[in-house]
Amino acid sequence: MVSYLPKARQPEMRRQLQAAYRQPTYETAKTQLIRIYRSLQRENPSAAASLEEGLEETLTLHRLGVAGALGISLSTTNILEFINAQLGRLTRNVTRWQNGAQKHWWVASALLDIEPRLRKIKGYRTLPQLRVAILRERSLATATQEAA
Repeated sequence: MVSYLPKARQPEMRRQLQAAYRQPTYETAKTQLIRIYRSLQRENPSAAASLEEGLEETLTLHRLGVAGALGISLSTTNILEFINAQLGRLTRNVTRWQNGAQKHWWVASALLDIEPRLRKIKGYRTLPQLRVAILRERSLATATQEAA
C-alpha cells in the first residue's frame, strides 16, 4: 500500500499505519485506519484501494482481543516468507516428485530441519488466548449459519 505513494510521503504513512495498528482496541484501530483511507482517497486512490482491500483482515487480532504482543510477530508475513524460502532451498533439487505422499514427506522433513532455526513468536504465551478466541469466533459463525 505504501509503495503506491511518492518516496517522500512513505515514511510518514508508515508511521500513521503503525500508530493505528498499535491501538489497543479494534474500534480505535479501525477508526484511525478509516481516517487514513479517507485521506488517501483524495491523494492516491490506488493506495486507498490497497488499504481498503485488506482492512478487516489486518485487524483480525484486534477483533479477537489478542493484538498486544502477538501483533508484533503476526502483523507481517515475515514468518511465512522465511519458512517458504527455507522450504524452497531444501527442496529445490528435487525435480521429479513421484506422488503426493513423497511431496508431503519432503516438506515434513524440511520443516523438521528448519524448526531449530525458528525464533519464538513474541507474545507466544498468549497463543492459548488466541486459540480460545478463534474457537469462540468459529462457534459464533456456525451458530449464525445454522440460524439462517
